[in-house]
Amino acid sequence: MSTREDIGTSDTLIGSLLGSISEVIRSLESLQAETEKFLECACYFYRVSVVLMEIQTAESNVICSIDIFESLSESIDAAKDLVEKSQESNGHEPTTDLRSIEAGFEGVVKQMGETLQSISESTFDEEEYIGVVIQSLSNEMQNANIGDGSKSEMIQNEQQNFSAKDTPEIVSEQIETDLYPTDPEFSYESYMMYSESQSQMTEIPDIPSQSTNVSSQRYGNLSESQSQITEIPDIPSQSTNVSSQRYGNLSESQSQITEIPDTLRHSTSSHRKYGNLSESQSQITELPDIPSQSTNASSQRKYGNLSESLSMLPQVTQFMEPPYQAFICPLTKEIMEDPVTTETGVTCERKAVTEWFERFANSDEISCPVTGQKLTTELTVNVVLKTIIQEWKVRNEAARIKVAHAALSLGGSESMVIDALRDLQMTCEGKEYNKVQVREAGIIQLLDRYLTYRSKDVRYELLQLLRTLADEDADDGKEMIVKTITMSRIIKFLGSSHQPVRHVALALLLELSKSQHACEKIGSATGAILMLVTAKYNRELDAFASETSDQILRNLEKCPENIKQMAESGLLEPLLGHLAEGSEETQVAMAAYLVEIDIGHEKKTYVAEKACPALIGLVKCENIDARRAAFKALAHISLYHPNNQILVEVGIIKIMVEEMFTKRVFSDLMNSRNEAATILANILESGLEHETFEVNTHGHTLGSDYFVYNIIHMLKNSSPDDLNIDLIRILLSLSKSPKAMATIVSVIKETDASFAMIELINNPHEELGVGALKLLIALTPYIGHTLSERLCKTRGQPENLIQCPIEANQITEKHAVSAKLLAKLPHQNLTLNLALVNESIVSKILHAIHLIQRSGTRTSRYATDFLEGLVGILVRFTTTLYEPQMMYLARNHDLTSVFVDLLMKTSSDQVQRLSATGLENLSSTTMTLSRPPQPRSTKFMGSLSMPRSFSLRSSKKKQIEICAIHKGVCSAKSTFCLVEANAITKLLACLQSDKVEVVESALAAICTLLDDKVDVEKSLSMLSEMNAVQLILNAVKEHKKESLLQKAFWMIDKFIIRGGDKYASDISQDRMLSGMLVSAFHRGDGNTRQMAENILRRLEKMPSFSTYIT
Repeated sequence: MSTREDIGTSDTLIGSLLGSISEVIRSLESLQAETEKFLECACYFYRVSVVLMEIQTAESNVICSIDIFESLSESIDAAKDLVEKSQESNGHEPTTDLRSIEAGFEGVVKQMGETLQSISESTFDEEEYIGVVIQSLSNEMQNANIGDGSKSEMIQNEQQNFSAKDTPEIVSEQIETDLYPTDPEFSYESYMMYSESQSQMTEIPDIPSQSTNVSSQRYGNLSESQSQITEIPDIPSQSTNVSSQRYGNLSESQSQITEIPDTLRHSTSSHRKYGNLSESQSQITELPDIPSQSTNASSQRKYGNLSESLSMLPQVTQFMEPPYQAFICPLTKEIMEDPVTTETGVTCERKAVTEWFERFANSDEISCPVTGQKLTTELTVNVVLKTIIQEWKVRNEAARIKVAHAALSLGGSESMVIDALRDLQMTCEGKEYNKVQVREAGIIQLLDRYLTYRSKDVRYELLQLLRTLADEDADDGKEMIVKTITMSRIIKFLGSSHQPVRHVALALLLELSKSQHACEKIGSATGAILMLVTAKYNRELDAFASETSDQILRNLEKCPENIKQMAESGLLEPLLGHLAEGSEETQVAMAAYLVEIDIGHEKKTYVAEKACPALIGLVKCENIDARRAAFKALAHISLYHPNNQILVEVGIIKIMVEEMFTKRVFSDLMNSRNEAATILANILESGLEHETFEVNTHGHTLGSDYFVYNIIHMLKNSSPDDLNIDLIRILLSLSKSPKAMATIVSVIKETDASFAMIELINNPHEELGVGALKLLIALTPYIGHTLSERLCKTRGQPENLIQCPIEANQITEKHAVSAKLLAKLPHQNLTLNLALVNESIVSKILHAIHLIQRSGTRTSRYATDFLEGLVGILVRFTTTLYEPQMMYLARNHDLTSVFVDLLMKTSSDQVQRLSATGLENLSSTTMTLSRPPQPRSTKFMGSLSMPRSFSLRSSKKKQIEICAIHKGVCSAKSTFCLVEANAITKLLACLQSDKVEVVESALAAICTLLDDKVDVEKSLSMLSEMNAVQLILNAVKEHKKESLLQKAFWMIDKFIIRGGDKYASDISQDRMLSGMLVSAFHRGDGNTRQMAENILRRLEKMPSFSTYIT
């Protein structure tokens, strides 16, 4: 028989087989209601028919053995018998009979698979891909298991979005039945092995850009580790030389299969040309005017050919099974999703044919869009074709995943990486099963390496793919991404200058943030929340980024730690919102965060307004942890003084007082008195007018006897140190109000609480000791002598109050306030002064003064206060010089020289004032201590006189100098003479100070030189030479203090009376002085007015008899 005759015989047999298969398929569809197992048989028969049509239409002469077609025919006849048996029983056969029929179909399918296996791949020459398809289908049919539902279950799960729970089962089934099986060992485990072998590779090598003509590159030998990863089963590649293929004549029987279009061609149909059409096809007079979408690149790539760059990969393109022409809708030119068949036997996409029907106004005019024949709108679902397409998609999508995996593993050109990422994205779009496949294949681990890629296009596609993988209802994909991908790298993209990259990074984070675990990972990434908050507030620069960032931040609120970071980044609303409306546990966490975070001053008041009502509510609840957190938060808020008015307005005073005075320790496990006292102390220290703040419903205020008594009572009864500190702070704040101070003094006297307060200064807790010392200093003007007496009766006091540090920079606050207390207690209290008269104590004081003076700027911030206290202690010694011990101390330590030295060697006005006061006290005793020189006795010396001839030098007697002012022998050390100590010029210099206290003290010291007991004329002459008159007049003009004016007027009067006309003339010429005198005469107190009048009268500015007129 010739070759042409063999081909003719094969076409005849194939045509007969196609007709028989069509009948069996239609019969099996009618039995679908009985059992879905028959549908699986129909799918196998359908795929066999497609193979037969490919053999018949192959361009090369494909000659198969006649025995093969006869064997297939016998199998089809057996299937017909089984169909008839099922139809005759009409669904009433027992379950055992139904199973036997299913077993019979299984046998038929396996027999057909064995028959197809006998077709050699070498039969097809250039159509090598047909051989690959036949052998794969043969293997699948021989392993078919009709009745287990594996295939239909796989398809159903694909349609219903696979859950992660079903993944292992699905993958196992895919390995058994898929045309291109996925090796499970080549998934996650293989990648981990690959990662170990590539552990030294920290970055992806630079990939050449597309501009370097990478399309012409070919891969060389792979490294051993790479070959283990990218090795793919050696399946012969399908022939790409299809451009010359042509379809032959179709038999009449082919046209009877209505589910399959009369021609079948590869998806790259533009590479093929049609041959002769059948008679039915020739009746098509005009195609509908529907735009062709056959050139739609995304559709072709989604299910058809690989991109040019991916097709260059060796050993991978053979995995792609091209779409058959039967899959293509004749209207849309795209692969059908929901194929339906019209009355004319044409199969189209449901949506497309429905839109075609809508073009006709009259239903009677509807015609077939392909054949042009009249038809109705009745459509039949082509279940078999739909199932085949779905199976094909599953196989091809798995193959595309493998191809992309290979491309990403190799790290090829930039275009190849981009195409691989895009393929994966399209494959996974809306398909949970494919996302599971991608995860199991270890692709996400590969993607993490590409995050360091410098190309913005690669970054964009990579982030798009990750967003697609994260876009699912379950959290499995999101959790794998956050576990595998380095989150900090994604966060860096938020600051990208390339807007698309920035936007897709935000979109990815938005998807990930829907998972609780992902929220924790995002929040833990350095700077993530700060960048999101920044983007949220920059709406004018990027509205999309602002809105997306806001949504991400809302999702991140699921993690409390993120809320804290938002607050630290300036976004306080989430924290305040959860504090106000969250669960009690959440409120406790938010209250704790208020204490931990550092809020800017500009927002502290806003936080107080929003948070205080909720915190007050937590204080009133019974939850100990909630109360403790609320108290700490309120204490923290009250530290910022402007907030305290808000706290007062929400009624916190009464609540805190109740916590302190009403609740008992045994009824409050957390002992809230400490926290309540802290809050009250903070409020009072803010300087609010507290006298009217009520503390209970009985009208008692903070300055009332009720409140003060309870505070002092708690202070006396050995409360905890922390509580005592706050109680003292409260009393110190109240002491600033004269009315409240009077109440405090009254209660202390009444309760004899001064002993308890003095005992507190010995407390080892330094803050408590300092507070007690400050309170005693405040009480000194009112009960100073009582405190002095009781201090001397306290163990270790008062000498322990004077401590000299080794270095000036080690001076503490306690050093300063201790010295200040001793300086402030009444100076004339002899008991305290005698207790302090100790050689070691005075030596300590002088040593500390010298230490501070020589240290310069290298001192503690308390050094000046400490120095003022020390000088004040020395001054107190000068007030009781009548006591011999005090006189000895002053002379022995030359206090006059000490004070004179301090006048000029200090920057402290208080030290200058105290030094001038000390000189005043010392100078007041000079006249008493200064004595005329005593003549020596000459009787005894005369008896020992020697002859003039034995005299070696002149016999002139040494003359003893007499102080012109004090009229006796003076010295700075023994008689405290200011003249001998050269103190006059320094005191006059102090008159130029802008501090009235310093000027007044200096005037008081100078006044001791004009006392009636001294030689006033000599003193005036000396002061005049030093320009004292002008300095005094300047002081009068600058300062208006009554006590200062009295001293200045007294001195001016002395100059006028004792100095003669010369001084009177100079003084009278000063016009401003006249005005000052007149003003003092009109507005001054009694003494000042009298002095001003005397001066005016002596200057003849007013009649001399005015004071005698009644």
